[in-house]
Amino acid sequence: MPDSSMLPPAVTDGIRRLLDDAGITADVDLVARILATGVGMGVDGTDRLDLKITSAALTEMRAAFRLFAPFQGVPKVTVFGSARTAPDSELYRLTVELTQALASRGWMTVTGAGPGIMQAAAQGAGPDHSLGVSIRLPFEEKPNAIIAAHARNVAMKYFFTRKLMLVKESSGFVCMPGGFGTLDEMFELLTLQQTGKASPTPIVLLDRPEGTFWEGLRRFIDEHLIPEGVISPDDLDRVVVTDSVQAAVEEITGFYRNYVSLRWVGTRLVLRLRATPTDADVAVLNERFGDLLVDGEIERRGPLKAEREDEDMLDAPRLVLRFAQRRVGELHHLIRAINALPSAPIQARPA
Repeated sequence: MPDSSMLPPAVTDGIRRLLDDAGITADVDLVARILATGVGMGVDGTDRLDLKITSAALTEMRAAFRLFAPFQGVPKVTVFGSARTAPDSELYRLTVELTQALASRGWMTVTGAGPGIMQAAAQGAGPDHSLGVSIRLPFEEKPNAIIAAHARNVAMKYFFTRKLMLVKESSGFVCMPGGFGTLDEMFELLTLQQTGKASPTPIVLLDRPEGTFWEGLRRFIDEHLIPEGVISPDDLDRVVVTDSVQAAVEEITGFYRNYVSLRWVGTRLVLRLRATPTDADVAVLNERFGDLLVDGEIERRGPLKAEREDEDMLDAPRLVLRFAQRRVGELHHLIRAINALPSAPIQARPA
């Protein structure tokens, strides 16, 4: 419920009554907090432009949440790339092949809904496996025809809300060569992974055969960023740079061969898996990754109390550990090792 120290009791009571009248019964405390924040901005005398930004952002987020809601159980990959890529180019063809292959494995494709690489990704996935989050620009006003045909698109005014939805909803990412926008999206992905602000996900930088676009980025990192000490030497290890569509597909789907998801319960990290690891598997993981723990060992356990209370994936096998949060950027190493365990399923399954 709203913070009573911030608003008069009469206002707090009014918010409660409003929610009751609207018939809202789920997550009442969070909905009330949203309303209380809006009232608080009015009390603060917030500038009109700031209020317009807040209002538009919330409106756009609501529309995006409604777009994605019917597909919550379907794994999704977001494809980033240039809107200027021509339909007769090799990069366009590769993007079509990529999303065709992912769609055949049950994955949906999310794009910025524009032309170029975005259209190629939607074309390969097909209208039944495509979702779009477009941006309203003077020279790029409408979603491409493939996305528009099934009205599976939400238009955004602000890049920050658009990027939130392009990243939040997906379990994997592919970046094709592109300009400032593509590089901005790619670096945000890397930053979220490096800092642990997003759950580990597969990231592929895909180029044309024998292309040098992403290899140029790797050289810049090796020659400048790492020697300057502004990133860690292994920060790019979580990214696969390739010119092979098959390798890109295998990286996206293979990341979920055994690993399913994670959850923090207090100071403990819970990794949910598809297959129960053996005692020998757990021993190997402790030997390799013991230095990533605050204390104790990696343990094979059932659901923790908080998970049972939330009925959170109770049937999934688990590994529980006290992971050093300052090293959260290295989690992808542990996940890849879990996927390579002898007990892991032979074939990847959708995320």
